This record gives sequence, structure tokens and C-alpha cells, in this order.
Amino acid sequence: MPERATTGSPLASPAALSQPTASAPRQPRLGVLCLSGSLGGLEFNSLKFAAWMQERGWATTLFVPPATPLAELAGQWAVPLVALRPLRGPRVVAAARVLQHELSERQIEVLVVTQNKDLGLASLAKLLLRGRLRLIYQQHMQLGRPKRDWFHTLRFQLLDAWLSPLPGLARQVTEKTRFAPERIHVVPLGLPIEQFAVALQPAEARRALNLPPQGILLGIIGRLDPGKGQDFVVRVLHQLRATTAHPVQLVIMGELTRNEGDTYLRQLRELIAELGLEDQIFFREFQPDPAAFYRAIDIFVLASTNETYGMVTLEAMAAGVPIVASAAGGTLELVQEGQTGLLYPLGDVAACVRQLRHCLEQPELTRQRVARAQAYVQHYSHEQQCLLTETVIESLGVSGPATTKAAE
Repeated sequence: MPERATTGSPLASPAALSQPTASAPRQPRLGVLCLSGSLGGLEFNSLKFAAWMQERGWATTLFVPPATPLAELAGQWAVPLVALRPLRGPRVVAAARVLQHELSERQIEVLVVTQNKDLGLASLAKLLLRGRLRLIYQQHMQLGRPKRDWFHTLRFQLLDAWLSPLPGLARQVTEKTRFAPERIHVVPLGLPIEQFAVALQPAEARRALNLPPQGILLGIIGRLDPGKGQDFVVRVLHQLRATTAHPVQLVIMGELTRNEGDTYLRQLRELIAELGLEDQIFFREFQPDPAAFYRAIDIFVLASTNETYGMVTLEAMAAGVPIVASAAGGTLELVQEGQTGLLYPLGDVAACVRQLRHCLEQPELTRQRVARAQAYVQHYSHEQQCLLTETVIESLGVSGPATTKAAE
């Protein structure tokens, strides 16, 4: 049996969950599976999705590895969870039997898988349940190499629906797999837009984060990793300070990837020292609620080499922060050049500096882009994500809370 983590409210026993009462009509049961030991965008999105669906009336259970940041955070958020060890290779069958048991005891009707590497486990559990489970893949990452071979084709056939967050990613699924196009749905990953419409003033946000009260602050947020481009933004800052009279500094918010060492952070600090920027760059730990970060900065810089979706880009839009982003990956679908943000060719320091100077030197045009971005991001609300997901689930023959209540 798997280990069980406690939550903000104790997890009810399977027997209690299985017995509807006259005073408490049976809720539709939903599981969310994310067996990742890290704590980044994918993990946060999985947790938030589970919490939002719980708020909408689903009896939601989050399946996560024990003793991980995600398990700890789920407990703080009072999301019911089951701690499940991510066994791979030959041991995946044993893990699938455990997952099958937990799904069966909780009478979970729908399982949403958010990490590609967990699809094998989830597929085996569905087979063990003899089809008594609707299996949905909520895509967070690009596919990479083609997966049209017999192995992936058989695995994907066990999926009842595939949710891609962007039209371009949905097209990629049809091009790189043999998955049935009619079972692919575009469902953007959402964010609680109201979270970023906070009354916190920039000066208050800077005090809260112990940042300089004066001057221009660039900001980059995300795990400390070469693929996120913090070193690139350090070089950009160095060149920007050499070509403008504006007192520009930089905030780097994020943490190292769990269990992967601190080599990149040491390299980053060495680069900062080499360029003489020790007093101009501020490291801050990642926070579950990043609203203060966005309120503290003047321009958000995205430097990822291949951001699949860019939730941080949407957060910056919602917070009303000007955006300068690398023209790569899903960012090309999220940011309209010159309309909702400014783009630069990936890895081009000089081009990024020009776009930042454009923001600083043409404030009225910058304000217009910010206003358009704030209007545009309304399409990416978490309510929209949940509603679209429920529509897909109901098309699979499982009634959601609203339908269940109407039937009663």
C-alpha cells in the first residue's frame, strides 16, 4: 500500500468516501497524477488544477510522490492526496497495481495525468481496471521527437482525451503521433487572474522583497537552469547599463532543480562577478504566490530557449508588466509582437537590449501594449480551463458537479 500524506483537513477513509448520504449527494470523483519530485511550473499547475476542480465540486485526489515539495504544498492547500512512489522499469507493474487499488477504493472515474513519463503507469492501471476509468493527458511539454512507433501508438490508444494548451501544440500531436485527432482538445492552462490584480503598490512589493526602492528593475522568474536563460539576462543587463542612462538592475527569482546540484548557480555568480554586477543583481527564492515579484519589477524578461507554454508570461500580462521575450516555443503563440509584448531572436543579446530600451524610451507605447495584454490574458483564466476540461469529461460520459446537481 502507498504511504499517505496528511492534508490541511484529514483525508477521509475510502469507506467514508464511497458511501453517499442523503445530506451529502455523491460527488463526481477526479484524480490528478503527477509523480514528479521537483517543484516548478508543471507541478504547480497540477496542484492548482486539482484545487480549482475541488472548488468546483469535484471530489479530487492528487497522486504525488511522498516527501516531496509538491506533497508538502498539497497539504498546505488542503488538497486530498495519496503519496505514491514513482516506480519505473520492471517495477512499474507493481506501482500500477497500487494505483489501481487506490483508484478503485476511491471510485475515481477520471484520472488526469500531467507528466508524460507517468502515462505508462496510468495506462497499466486503466488496463487493470478493465476500462472502468477515463484517462486524460493534460499536456505541459512539447513532444520532442516523433512518437509514431507501435509502442507509443498502443499506449496513446488507452487515452480517452488529450488536452493541449495551445493550437500549435495540438497540431504537433497530430504530426508526431498516430493519436486520433478527434480526441485532441485545445484547453489552455489557466491562471487565477484576480491573484495578480492586487492592490499592493510597487514600493510595498519592493520592501516586501527587500529590493531597492528606486531605479528600474528587470525581472526573470523560474527555476535556475541554463534552459531558462538567467545567464543570458545577466549579459543583457551588462550591455544595457553600458548603453543607457537609466539605473537598471535585475531580480532573479527561482531555485535550483531538486537533486541536480548547484553547478549552474555557481557559474551564474562567477559571471556576475566577472561583469562587476554583484551590487546590481538580486537573487530571491521562489514564492508560491509571485504577485509581489511582478508588482516590484518594471519589465519582465523571458529568456527560455524553448518555453512550451510560458505561464510566467501570462502572469506578467495579468499583472500589467511590460514583456520582452525570446521568440521561441509557445511564446510565439502567446505574445503578439508589438501588440502585447516585444520579441527578440533567441540568444541575441543586442536585440534584447534594443527591445528593453524601446520599453524604457517609449513609455506611452509600452502602456498601450500592457493594456492590450491585460485584455488578452482574460482568455486564459482558470475558470475557462476548468470549464473546458469539464466539457471534455462530460463528452466521455462522466457527469460533472453541475450536471449531477441538475439531475437531482
